Parts: sequence; structure tokens; C-alpha cells
Amino acid sequence: MKVLAPMAGITDGAFCRDISTLGFDMVTLGGYNADQSTLIAGQKILARGRPEFDLKPGELISHLEEQTLLLKNHDPWNGLVSVNLRAMTPDPIIEVSRLKNVDVVEINAHCRQPEITDLGCGQALLNNQSHLEKFTREVVKKAKSKVSVKIRANVPGVDEIKIIQAIDDTGADYLHVDAMKPGFNSADYDLIKSIRPETSMFIIGNNSIKDVESAQKMLAAGADGISIARAAIDGTLPFDLSLI
Repeated sequence: MKVLAPMAGITDGAFCRDISTLGFDMVTLGGYNADQSTLIAGQKILARGRPEFDLKPGELISHLEEQTLLLKNHDPWNGLVSVNLRAMTPDPIIEVSRLKNVDVVEINAHCRQPEITDLGCGQALLNNQSHLEKFTREVVKKAKSKVSVKIRANVPGVDEIKIIQAIDDTGADYLHVDAMKPGFNSADYDLIKSIRPETSMFIIGNNSIKDVESAQKMLAAGADGISIARAAIDGTLPFDLSLI
């Protein structure tokens, strides 16, 4: 599986529609702030100049109905539509899962912006394993779509194996791993190798995939699929996905 990864303030329906036919099997809208607290945090992030989706309270559902329709009505592409979401509770993520054109909801346990982590959301979920497990279990139990969890690797004080085992126990469908390796311009392929035996989930490997070689290394390490973000930021790709 080849996935267009979320990029805050960038991957809306129009962007994903225009790039989908380059060979992506799934495109991810987001990341979106899904409740009052994360929306306020998003406004603070916008105010300091970082891209972010600028939605008002109550707008998310109608916005996503419109954005997902752009993708589902886009012939000849017929891939999956995922939505990456930050939230204080499972409820808004479950609500999004019930939208007609949403195939996957992705719990964001990845964002490292301080306005989000100060709420206990995003990457901060990795520092509270029991809460992340309970949160994910609730989404899996009630979601009408498949469920993905996106995590960041090599976060100080976090035992990735225990986190992944906990997520696996919830019955989530996808594990999206940003295999970030601080100080390096390549992904932490050894981490992917170490987590492969620990889960039956479909692993989507992310980070520094910028050419065919880096994509093939991610798959060889044990990922079932790859996701691409920054390499696609200008709406094109510098390599042919069909070669992977």
C-alpha cells in the first residue's frame, strides 16, 4: 500500500485529489483538530506562522463531507480515504468514522507541536500508554470505519514495543509509524525490523521516503506499506511509485 501522509494545513480534498492518481492506494486528509480544545490549540499554532487547517467549532463534519466527496467522485481513482485527527476524547473521531466517504480514521499520537502536546494529545499520548490503549479501544469498538494509529518513533522515555503491543491489543487495523531517527536524514529501519514481530497490524512506514531506494528499504525492514509526505508537498513526486 502506498499512502499519502497527512500534512497539517496542506492535505485537503483538492490536494489529495490532484495527487491521488500518481499511484497512491490511500490518501490521508489532515491532520485535523476535532474538538474545542484542539481547535483553540490550532489557532495558536496558526498565529505563530505554522500551517494549520483553520476551522471553526462545528465546521469539521460538513468540511469533511465536502472534502471526501471531492475524492470519491474523482475518476479513475478508487482508493481509500483516511482522516488523521487530534482530539481530547474518542467521540469526535468516532463521529468522523461514520461519514459515508471515510474509509479509515487515524488517531494522531504523532503531532509534537507544544500547543497540542500540552493538552495530552498528539505525541503526548505515547507517554500515557494506558490512556492511549483505552482511547484507541473505544474508537475501535464504536467506529464504522477501519482504524489507524499514527505514532512517532524514538520519543524519549517511550518504549515503542510496549506501545505497539497495547495498540495491537485494541484491534486497530493500521499502525502508521513515523520512523524518525534524530540526527539522521534517513528513517530508523532497525526500529521497523524490531516491531514487525510484535504486531499483526498492517504497518505503514513513514519518514524520509524520497526515492525508490528509501521506499524499498522501508518495505524490506518489515513495513507492509509506505507513506509519503514531504516528497509530495509541491503536488508532484520526484520518482515513480509504480517501481516500488
